[in-house]
Amino acid sequence: MTAPDRGARVDPPAVTPAVATSAHTVPPAPGVENNDHARQGFRAAFGSLQVPVFRWWFISQTLSGSGNLTQAVGQAWLVLRLGGGGLALGVVSACTWGPLLIGGPWAGALVDRLDRQRLLLGTQTGFIFVSTALGVLTITGSIRLWMVYLCALAAGCVSALDQPARQVYVIDLVGRERTANAISLNEVVINASRVLGPASGGILIATTGIAGCFFFNAGTFVLPLLVLLIFPPTHRVAARPRERGAARVGLRYAWSHPEIRYCLLMAAASGMLFNTGVALPLLATHVFHAGASGYAAMMAAFGVGAIGGAVLSASGSAFPAGRTVRLLALCSGIAVLITAALPVLGIALVGLALCGLFSIWFISRANAFVQLFAAPEMRGRVMGAWTMALPGMAPVTGLLAGLVAQEIDPQAGFALAGVGLVLTAAIAWRSLGATPPAAVLAAEA
Repeated sequence: MTAPDRGARVDPPAVTPAVATSAHTVPPAPGVENNDHARQGFRAAFGSLQVPVFRWWFISQTLSGSGNLTQAVGQAWLVLRLGGGGLALGVVSACTWGPLLIGGPWAGALVDRLDRQRLLLGTQTGFIFVSTALGVLTITGSIRLWMVYLCALAAGCVSALDQPARQVYVIDLVGRERTANAISLNEVVINASRVLGPASGGILIATTGIAGCFFFNAGTFVLPLLVLLIFPPTHRVAARPRERGAARVGLRYAWSHPEIRYCLLMAAASGMLFNTGVALPLLATHVFHAGASGYAAMMAAFGVGAIGGAVLSASGSAFPAGRTVRLLALCSGIAVLITAALPVLGIALVGLALCGLFSIWFISRANAFVQLFAAPEMRGRVMGAWTMALPGMAPVTGLLAGLVAQEIDPQAGFALAGVGLVLTAAIAWRSLGATPPAAVLAAEA
């Protein structure tokens, strides 16, 4: 399959999503789950870890993911120490996530054009530089609030390029047959980091001071750098020539395919649920009157369920079906709506665990479906659009959920994510259930 001509409009039917096949293996269509894979169940849940380079990458991502959240804790505490309040924290959040929303298409175009291993070497180095600078400014007492904003913006710009590159790099490491499994295991990393990162941040602030959080985060990117330097990707993709208007072509491609378009909309809607710092604190304090301990218990319940959802996704078929994605999105929305109506904290914790389970199960399968559906030369740009939707839209959807929680009530703010998921799943129902088998999985040239 050849790349689109420079500046040419991409005709959706002409750019057929592709799959690498061998002379002896024909992959199943994404409209049908492979029963043989499903029967393997939990035995296949950690199959991608059999690939040595991915095993080391998985370990390094667990470490760097925890470091990121350790820095987030220290950064929030630093803002408060410098006299900032809720507005200042909101500015830091906008600086962190804004570049992902604005720069996703251009970052995706670079991911499609450049060598992804070298690109990730650059982003890991960038993260080390930003975290180290923040640590030095803090420990020397030179730090000011505007410097925190600037460092958050710099980290956000690096992340805008790092996120799509990191997601597409998974295919380079494990191949298409293990992509869905590897993406699901990445969700295990994310949710494990949500536990390890804040705990590490609290310990470091108490023992070494706020600067320790930033130096720790910088150190966690050394292992990913070593993995990238030592291990070549299993399926290296050659760099491509620059295309005129590549970012615009990528957005048009993503929007013109209903399967991709609706997955992006569902991912954006799910951002209200994953932004747990908006509605959950208000539920804990205003509805259940449980304070900080109740909030921690709610976060833990969601996290436990999320890890279960990631494992279930990892044990599923290698080629996710569109009908599975839409069903899991619907189940996630229903779980959120039911949980929002629960009046007792103990029962709500069970509901939050189900929310975590279904939402992570859904987002893992949707991510894999979109990557495997996209044509190889368009994957970086499609994942750039995905990054725009999640987590790029988080500041916008989080603001909306917070406004509803404040003006109506916290339960309504939490339920908004459920409404969004149910509506987008309903809109996508027909398109995700009618994916033509032969057209989706053609052989890569």
